[in-house]
Amino acid sequence: MTNLFAHGDAADVCAALPPDVRFDLVYLDPPFGVGVSMTARTEAGQTRGRRTRAGGPIAYEDRFDPDALVTMLMPRLEAIRSRMNPGATLYVHLDHRTVHEVKVAADRLFGRGAFLGEVIWTPGNGGRGARGFAVTHQTLLLYARAPSERKEVVYNAADPMLREPYAATSLSMHFKKQDDAGRYYRERVIGGKAYRYYADEGRRLGSVWTDAPAMVANTPLRDEGTGYPTQKPEKLLERTVRASSRPGSTVADLMCGSGTTLVVAARLGRRFVGGDASEVAVETATRRLQAENIEFSILTGASYRAKSEGGPASLDNP
Repeated sequence: MTNLFAHGDAADVCAALPPDVRFDLVYLDPPFGVGVSMTARTEAGQTRGRRTRAGGPIAYEDRFDPDALVTMLMPRLEAIRSRMNPGATLYVHLDHRTVHEVKVAADRLFGRGAFLGEVIWTPGNGGRGARGFAVTHQTLLLYARAPSERKEVVYNAADPMLREPYAATSLSMHFKKQDDAGRYYRERVIGGKAYRYYADEGRRLGSVWTDAPAMVANTPLRDEGTGYPTQKPEKLLERTVRASSRPGSTVADLMCGSGTTLVVAARLGRRFVGGDASEVAVETATRRLQAENIEFSILTGASYRAKSEGGPASLDNP
């Protein structure tokens, strides 16, 4: 299968795909329910993000309340689920505004037992209000296609991006043995079986990710930035793709925005299916893919239908 890209609603893209196209990993970054129009920076002097007089063209509308977001999102998740392979993993990226309502609805759709856990991502920016705790994190909900497939999902625990260094105290206290190659390790006996842990491999990464700052994707000072609002950093998507897919598998992002997931997937030797309802997003992602000489085919028959449904001008928040 070649890489596929479409200008269309997520459900329409799923319907237009050839019958044999299935997803091994899906990343979805829908609107957060901020309550504003979001603009892109396409020319010097323009601003990106919440719409202002200096803002560029509107990339997408983000005026959902929690109930409306659930109503919009569930049919699209259902269409995506129908395209997932056995053992596939879905990541849904949200924040505090709607994550709880979406979690309850997604539990009903996939089955509560299909919930694999969550990743807490700290973008590293955001205001610190004088009253109460500032919300400085976002949440990625992880689902298998069905509860019965939990044990089939891919998780590449040995990948270096899913490891972090042991604390200095732990290294000095526990990693005192050396093997014939001079590598320091510790051994633990669990259930009568001995396990060896090497100091230079690091420990398995937990569910709180603090090392992928959003700013690298949201400043014109870095090549990674495209000017698209709420663009996610490549490091965040690289870790996601490395964690939950294998080379040659198919990665889907049907609210792809600036195309970060697609670019990262291609670099890592995965195929992709990308799409977005926003014309600005499609133009941005196309330029980005072409700049990296990433080949893809245009998927036809996935025309955008949200306007006829009375929906917003775009449904993405990449």
